[in-house]
Formats: sequence, C-alpha cells, structure tokens
Amino acid sequence: MAGRALTYDEHMQARRLPFQRGWAWLHEGFYLWRRNPALLTFASFGYLLTLVLVSAIPVIGQPVASLLMPVLSLGVLNTCKAIEEGRKTGPDILFSGFKSNVPALMAVGGIYLAGSLLVLMLTMLVDDGTLMSVLNGKIDAEADLPAVSDLLPALLVAVSLSTPVLMAYWFAPILVGWWGVSGPKAMFFSFIACVRNWRPFLAFSIALMVIAGLLPSLLLGLLGALSPMLSSLLMLVVPLVLIPVLFASFYINARDVFQTNMVNETIAD
Repeated sequence: MAGRALTYDEHMQARRLPFQRGWAWLHEGFYLWRRNPALLTFASFGYLLTLVLVSAIPVIGQPVASLLMPVLSLGVLNTCKAIEEGRKTGPDILFSGFKSNVPALMAVGGIYLAGSLLVLMLTMLVDDGTLMSVLNGKIDAEADLPAVSDLLPALLVAVSLSTPVLMAYWFAPILVGWWGVSGPKAMFFSFIACVRNWRPFLAFSIALMVIAGLLPSLLLGLLGALSPMLSSLLMLVVPLVLIPVLFASFYINARDVFQTNMVNETIAD
C-alpha cells in the first residue's frame, strides 16, 4: 500500500523506558509471531537468505549486502507492523523497503559497514590481525589453537567497540524508512535512544541469553540423552521459531521506544 512518509517531530522522540520493559519485548515478539507465523517466518528467513546470496557474489558481495541490509531490515519491520495492524499483505512486503528512502537506507548500511571495518582494524592493534584472519578464513580457529591463543582480548575489544556501532544502527532503518530522517541523523538518534534505554536493553539481553541460549541448550542436552531423533528434530524447529520471534521483538522495542501514535500512522509498504 502506497502511503505518505511519516514526519519525525518532537512527539515521536525516544522515550525512556524502565528495566522491566526489556523482559517483555521477547515475550510480546512471540505473540506477534503467533498472529501470522507463516508470513513472519518467510520474511525473517527471506531477509537472511537474500543477504547470504548477495554476500556470495565475488568481490562486491559483502559490501553490497551491507548496503542492502537496512533496506531489507525495513521490509521485515514493515511485515511486523502489517501483522500487528491486521492488514493483509503478501510475501512481497519483504522488499517494501525499496520504496522508502533507499539512498538514506543504503547510507546507513555504508556507515555501519565502515564502522564495523574500523573496529576490526583497531583489533589488529591488540592481536596483530589474528581475529581478522579467523573471520576471513585464513586461520582455522579450531585447528590452529596456538595462533588464536590471544583471541580473547581482541574479542573483548571488538565487542566493546562494536556495541556503539550497533547502537547507532539499531533504530536507524525505522527512522529513515518511516520518518524520512537522513542516514547520519537517524544513526545519531538511534544511538541516543539506545543510551536512554540501556536498562531495558540490558534486561532484553539477559532474556535473550536465557531463552535463546541457555534453555535450548539444556533442552537439547536432555532430549539428546533420551532420544537423539527428538533432539535432532528440535534443532530444526528451534531456529524456525526463535529467529522470527527475535525479529518481531526488534519491532516491539522500536515501537515501544518511539511510540505515541506510531501504530496508527500510514507507511509505504
């Protein structure tokens, strides 16, 4: 459905949410997925598959995939919004981001790529390029253990430096696609919104580690002892549920942070 671009004005600025809201994002994401599991699962895995296929193109694949990531991400978020509003839509909504301020969305992808590369370059000061070599496949992290013995400090540096980059990216596709904000400005607003809401994001991270990491591992271990066949089946089912629920929770936290009348507005999809 074609619609007007939203205006990002004062009443849409980021709210400061309490710690406990972070627990609810994953829970509410699950209920959003349940409303249309087929469409949301298609959009989530379509997003991932498209990026994988584009990344496989020699030489230009990786940078092009990075530029397209915010565009396709907006398509998944548009899918979540359509499901929440009860609008009927088809699988083509995954590509609806191509109708919404594409140059600015690609600028977000370019800035995110540049920031990520800068972080990797800075880790080279810590490990002489070991982490970069592992990521490029030049070093086998399992076979060449002595070469990666100093990988932990580099990983800590990478996580510490990449967190602000991720914060700047987190809400940027929505700010660009739904409110017409420029790429750099959207990333600045996204970073500020994440800083203002570090408490619920901490709760969200804990919930994610428990529900997406700890519980599946324990359940797989238990079932593996009882029935290897059931364990293998669960290994296939868990990602089919968890990944779209995770995407839905991204939409929920964006709606939460920037919500006043966002859900009732019209977007281009």
